Amino acid sequence: MNEIRNGEVCPLPNRHEDERVRELLSETRAIAVVGMSPRLDRPSREIGLYLSKHGYTVIPVHPVAAQVAGLRAYPNLAAIPREAGVAIVDVVVSAKRAGPIADEAARIGARVIWFQPGAENPEAEARARQLGLEALSGRCIMADHRRLLG
Repeated sequence: MNEIRNGEVCPLPNRHEDERVRELLSETRAIAVVGMSPRLDRPSREIGLYLSKHGYTVIPVHPVAAQVAGLRAYPNLAAIPREAGVAIVDVVVSAKRAGPIADEAARIGARVIWFQPGAENPEAEARARQLGLEALSGRCIMADHRRLLG
């Protein structure tokens, strides 16, 4: 179903999906943010800081930074200890770079892989589901948290 806003058609949020997202965000404590940048002007940094401010343990994944926003960073998901308890892997990299992330997410015990807008990758999403992970795509975790949990 769509509604018209300012002359443009906008998809209405799916209530069933919203309920599932609310549930995921309520029960999750640790989130790995793949692509969280040390640069102040990057949305990935804003997302990670927002989640941290709202009580989540945020684990930045960045190929070269040892720390991002004062948080210990890991070069890839495989380097994160399973004991960290990562439940959601939030993907904030280009769709092209998102491909192998599903396998790494499964290896560290994540339950959900969340492809931010711009990171959508149908093959990676299919692979995530094949591995038993829940895959969300094209939704912003920060915007959903603000809208659903405030």
